[in-house]
Amino acid sequence: MNSELRREYLAALGLKSWTLRTTAAPGSSPAPEALAAASEGVARAPDVVAAASQRVAAPPTAAPPTAAPPTAVPPTAVPPTAVPPTAVPLTAVPPTAVPPSTAPAAREAGVDWPELRARVAACTRCGLSATRTQTVFGVGNLHAEWLIVGEAPGADEDRKGEPFVGRAGQLLNSMLHAVGLAREQVYIANVLKCRPPGNRDPSPIEATECLPYLERQIALLKPKIMLAVGRIAAQNLLHTGKTLGSLRQQVHRFGASSVPLIVTYHPGYLLRTPADKRKTWEDLKFAREVCSRV
Repeated sequence: MNSELRREYLAALGLKSWTLRTTAAPGSSPAPEALAAASEGVARAPDVVAAASQRVAAPPTAAPPTAAPPTAVPPTAVPPTAVPPTAVPLTAVPPTAVPPSTAPAAREAGVDWPELRARVAACTRCGLSATRTQTVFGVGNLHAEWLIVGEAPGADEDRKGEPFVGRAGQLLNSMLHAVGLAREQVYIANVLKCRPPGNRDPSPIEATECLPYLERQIALLKPKIMLAVGRIAAQNLLHTGKTLGSLRQQVHRFGASSVPLIVTYHPGYLLRTPADKRKTWEDLKFAREVCSRV
């Protein structure tokens, strides 16, 4: 082998020199150093070749893909929670109570007797106008000192148009005579000018609508004393819910002119309860005494 070829071969094997190996004796083993060197050279040859191949064939390193920026997700709009407005409580202003004995009287203020009677006859202020036969205005002396006031007309009064007729009227005449008075000397009227159906008690609205007529009658009469006969009349005139028994034997006052008012039993009640006539006699004497001091 020529020297040039030997060098290329040695370079491929990774050897720097070539030592001619002597022929070993039959059965002998090659020197350990020679075997190791040969083995190392052989083992390195493929590595050299592989390294050279790797340098030649290695593909270019691929650049990592550019990460696309994340798409911004618009935030979900959360609708605002509606806050209900705070309710401000309204302060209730109570209506001013006007006593019927003052303000309502102005409705008929300045009206004389004929005009007042005509207004009562044509009145339609409550439902009783549809059921009455006629109105019951009042009867008596227009200059009387005593004014007798009942609750409402009954069936007899509705037919005749005059208060306190029939048996109750006869008993009232006797009561007045006992204290020295004739029917013609006093004035007799009712809280209501129309009869309630079935002789029921007057309703509050009926009494409220009708009372100004009576108040104008009182203003025209200018009585020295009023005698309220019966519970309904007394309670409506005095604007109270007290019992008749608790209102007796007292001097009450009515209206702006503070007319003395005495309470006693109704003649119709006395016809059903004769035992209370004695109490009525005491009330009449008391009223006569009060009137004498006015």
